Amino acid sequence: MARISELTARDLMTGDVETVSPDDDVSEVLGRLAEAEFNGFPVVDDDGALVGIVTQHDLVGLFEVQDRTLWIPVGFPPFMETLTYAIDVSWDDLDLGIDLLRNADKPIREVMTAEVVAVGPETPLDDVLDLLADDDRDINRLPVVEDGRVVGIVARQDVIRAIRDERRAADADA
Repeated sequence: MARISELTARDLMTGDVETVSPDDDVSEVLGRLAEAEFNGFPVVDDDGALVGIVTQHDLVGLFEVQDRTLWIPVGFPPFMETLTYAIDVSWDDLDLGIDLLRNADKPIREVMTAEVVAVGPETPLDDVLDLLADDDRDINRLPVVEDGRVVGIVARQDVIRAIRDERRAADADA
C-alpha cells in the first residue's frame, strides 16, 4: 500500500458500488437500505451518471414528526407570553403506517440530495479528508466519479481504516 500521504480516492474507494435510480420507489430503497451494511446510495440515471445521493437521514425525514414544540400560554388572555417545551412525540404503529403509505410510492428523486459532493479517482487523501471533516456539511461518503460515471465510493470508515493500517505498518517496521 502507498504511504498515507500519497493515497488517492482510488486507493481508498470501494469499487463495487450499489446504486439506485431516481425513479425507484421510497419503499424499495428503504427495503434495500435495511439489508445493506451502509447507510446511503448514490443515485444514477439510466446512463450511469450521478444525479444525487439518498441516505438514511433523507428517508427517516419522511417519517419524523416535523413540529416537536409545544406552546403553552401563560397568564390571562390575550396570552402575551408563552412557555416553550421541546417534546419527543412517540410514534405509534398507525402513524408510521400512514407515513409509509403516503410516501411508499414517492420516487427517490423527490427525497434525494441533488447537489452531491463527489471526487475524482486521483483526488488526494488530504482533499478527501477536508470534505469528510467539513464543519458545514455532514458528509459520510463521497462518490468517486470518472468520465461522468460512478466508479467507487469513499466512506469515512475507509479513510480511518487506511490511517489505521498505515500506523500498524509503521509500528511493525519500527
